Parts: sequence; C-alpha cells; structure tokens
Amino acid sequence: MTLTLTPSLTEPSELTIRPRYEGSNICTWIGFKHVNYLVEESVLNHLREGGLPPGAIYETYGLCTDIVDIDTRIVHALHIDDVVTATVRPHRRARDGELLFGVVLQVAREEGLVKAAMSTVRVQLRHDPRGGGDQPIPAVLHPHVVSQLGGAPGWDVEAPEVNLDTDDLIKQLTAGSNAFAWKWRMPYWYCHFTERVQMSGYLRLMEEVVDLFLEDRGVSIKTLLDEQNWIPVVPRSRITVLEEARMEEDLYTVFTVEEVFKDVTYTARMDTYVVRDGALVHTSTGTITHGYALIENRRDWSLVTFDDRMNAALAGTSA
Repeated sequence: MTLTLTPSLTEPSELTIRPRYEGSNICTWIGFKHVNYLVEESVLNHLREGGLPPGAIYETYGLCTDIVDIDTRIVHALHIDDVVTATVRPHRRARDGELLFGVVLQVAREEGLVKAAMSTVRVQLRHDPRGGGDQPIPAVLHPHVVSQLGGAPGWDVEAPEVNLDTDDLIKQLTAGSNAFAWKWRMPYWYCHFTERVQMSGYLRLMEEVVDLFLEDRGVSIKTLLDEQNWIPVVPRSRITVLEEARMEEDLYTVFTVEEVFKDVTYTARMDTYVVRDGALVHTSTGTITHGYALIENRRDWSLVTFDDRMNAALAGTSA
C-alpha cells in the first residue's frame, strides 16, 4: 500500500447518510446509540477520504482504527427516513497519540437545515502485532500510533479498592453509592480487530445497563410506556475508553446516578471494570443524561417533569 494523505484529512469532509432501521425503537425516533453510529460512520468516511482507510492500514501496517472517546449532544430528534448531512472537521486541540475531530449532524426541517447533533471524537491508531509481516509504519502516522488504547484527560481513572478474594464484587462496587451493577462476559460481536471491545460495544453496554437499572428500580421502560405513555430521551452521552477490555473477559458495568436537574433530567455515570492479573482494571467511563417525554402522536413528543415515583426510583427510595 502506498500511503497518500489527502487534504481532506486536515480539512472538512461531508457525508450524506441515513439512520439505520434498527435504531428506530420507539415510533420513528432514532435512539442515542444510533445517532452515535452516524457520528462513527462520518469519521470513518473522513479517514477514508483522507487516505487512511481503516481496512487497508490494518492489513498493511497492523494499525487498528479505534474510537476511544465520543462525546455527543443531541439537540433535534432524528427520524428513520431522515437524510442526514454529516460534516467532520479536524480539531485544533489534538494531542500526540490521537486524531481529534468535531462532527456536526444536520437535517432538513420546515424551518430549514438544523443541527441535530454535535460530537467530539478521539481516534487512536493502535498497533497490533498479531499476524506479523506488516510494513513499517510511515513516519507521518507515528504521532497518532499507540501500543495500548487509552482515554482522554480529565477523568478520575483510579479503580476503587476492592477485595478480590471474595465473590461479592458487585456489592463492593455499589457499596455506599446510588448505583446498580451488572456482570457480563464480553462476546466476540462486541469486539473488533480480533479481540478488543470496540466503542460500539460500549454504546450497547450503556444502553443495556440503563434498561436493567430502570427495571431494577421498578420503572422499566415498558412500565412507564404502558402506564404513563412516557419514553426516555437522551440529550447527551459520552464514553471514554481508559484501558483495553478483551473478548470473553467478564465486564463489570456500574451505573451511578449523579444528579437530578430540576426534575427534568438526570445524569448518570457508567464505569466498566475487568479483573485481570489479580487487579481490578478500569476499562471505560462515561456519562449519559436522560429526560422523559410524553408521546403525543406518532411523530411528536414533549418533555415532562419527573413525578414522585420517578424521583424515588432515581434516588433509590420508595415513593
């Protein structure tokens, strides 16, 4: 492979894309996970246009293209038939060991083209010696290459102190906090480049732990849908990869309610851990903000104020 970086790697790129049908879970609205999938696809397209196709640089240089941080704000709901214009711009604050991009998703509405979502995305090129025989990594890529995946600055990355000689790790991880925890063996379809959990896998984990948390607190999504015609909506989510998690490791996912804002939204933190070589390893962290909306008709909804049952569930008390 002859590597030719084009100006589009350092200048904006644009992609026209539709949401996946899988993401239309409630009425025709697209959930936060699939909004992030649109962001991911737009970044991958930007890399391809810039001369860094993920498949080719892996096959030639052993470089794995990994999204290690994705921070997304959703300001307008996307629907299944929408045609989305995604614009990707290189970010001026990129550091060594990463490629940093700003992404804007726009969609046509009656009032014109509106911003549906904005994201900041960090990408690392992780060298993988598996397979061998790859060509020397070009000098132009050296600043972006890492030997192990790691996250962005600004997070408290210290794992809590626990006793690994007991079998109550979930209880230890939630002790003294308004939290819910879940243990699950990482399947191969949450991984890529043969063995490591990828960002889309963490997005699926975040979606599932919210679902399990709400059921555990007695306010499952189906319960509120049946009884109050409420659905959860997400204005913001962020996930940062701190360390690598591997296929078939048991991942402990901890979901902690951090703040309820004016009875309209709540923000919770997701942390994931594996036990490796006799130590607890913090593999990812992130936050998600939820509100609730009343379904008005098949296309429209409006935000609601949390009632006593919802506030009690978020606080971990009885209504």
